[in-house]
Amino acid sequence: MLMSLKTGPRIKEIHITPIAIVDPPLLNAAGLHAPYALRTIVELVTDDGISGISEIPGTSAIDAALHDSIALLIGKDVFQLNEIRQVLINRFGTDTAAERGETPWDQRKLVHIFSAIEVACMDIIGKVTGRPIVDLLGGKMRDRVPFAAYLFYKYGGAGGELGFGTDPAATGWAAARQASGLTPVEMVTQAKAMCTEFGFQSIKLKGGVFEPQQEVDAMFALHEAFGPDIPLRLDPNAIWKLETGIKYGRQLEPILEYLEDPVRGQENMAKVRQALTIPLATNMCTTSFGDIPNSIRLGAEDIILSDHHFWGGLRASMTLAGICETFGRGLSMHSNSHLGISLAAMVHLGAALPHLTYALDTHYPWQSDEIITAGRFTFEEGAVAVPTEPGLGVELDRIALARLHQNYLSCGLTKRDDQVEMQKVQPGWTFQSVRW
Repeated sequence: MLMSLKTGPRIKEIHITPIAIVDPPLLNAAGLHAPYALRTIVELVTDDGISGISEIPGTSAIDAALHDSIALLIGKDVFQLNEIRQVLINRFGTDTAAERGETPWDQRKLVHIFSAIEVACMDIIGKVTGRPIVDLLGGKMRDRVPFAAYLFYKYGGAGGELGFGTDPAATGWAAARQASGLTPVEMVTQAKAMCTEFGFQSIKLKGGVFEPQQEVDAMFALHEAFGPDIPLRLDPNAIWKLETGIKYGRQLEPILEYLEDPVRGQENMAKVRQALTIPLATNMCTTSFGDIPNSIRLGAEDIILSDHHFWGGLRASMTLAGICETFGRGLSMHSNSHLGISLAAMVHLGAALPHLTYALDTHYPWQSDEIITAGRFTFEEGAVAVPTEPGLGVELDRIALARLHQNYLSCGLTKRDDQVEMQKVQPGWTFQSVRW
């Protein structure tokens, strides 16, 4: 066994499978979610038959880059992650801030590709060593990882083949998940259903959809409904002008735990931060290690919302945690529409972070599909127990993989484009990086 570990299992096969998962018609600053969200499942198989899996946001461009990387990675030792990363840098270069784009989601290739390979390698390493990934990241700081309720303005409907249709027999959260959520009253109803089902102890609203006062009114309705002991957050997705961020930020100061990306860019974020007393969080103005020096110089935010898919993997996210601790930044976690493989990785990372003062984001309650054999993760009091099995602690459901891959082939989507989807409902609608 010692000789085997010294040489390390080597990558023999790489399987890349794009999938499409049912997604409700959720609204955001960039438009409307399509009936399906795209993900890509990556499976590495070693020369001794050990399999490791990962999940990332899917686009045809990133999938093509993953296919291009196969020849570079076959034969690599899964323990040699530094070498693997350098090989990918040599092929694809380093990502620039411009490649991220102005939408709420990240479009960079290298960070996606390496995070996919790294998580799958660490899943294998965990199985070889008999340890969960949290132990490979330095060890468990908590047994359960807390998440926040993630509210969305939405049209009525369930997504998928039903389009915007609904199931009249649904009850509880299943009914609320497909109900309309456009007014403050409807957002309170959505929040109560989600918190009842999953036990969340804090609440976030994805804003940037309506004019600011309507969204501020929704936050005050949530505050009245849930009381002062439930932390609240609002994320306008950087779509407010500077003066708008200051004006409505001041209104929200008495009730928010933090305000996320009210304005676009580090300079504007710093100006809003100087005008307010509440913390500012970001997953849009500081999104890479190259952004951090200017962020520290300006004081652009108090909290960075990491995402291992976008920051270059789990180990890079631990490096980010050290930087945040050094410079007095809080650290939490961003989310996108995802299934259980990504959630497992998020939980391992969340358990390993030295300090976790803010519950993590997750879209998971909005998803109805799953791709792991154990079925959907359960939440207790808004938290997920850290898997104790080796590696990620989850296994790929190959029947579900085949079904969801067929969804991908049938739906015709190749990338996320919320503007196009919004134009189907509101002809002529266009995304504006700053709207109000």
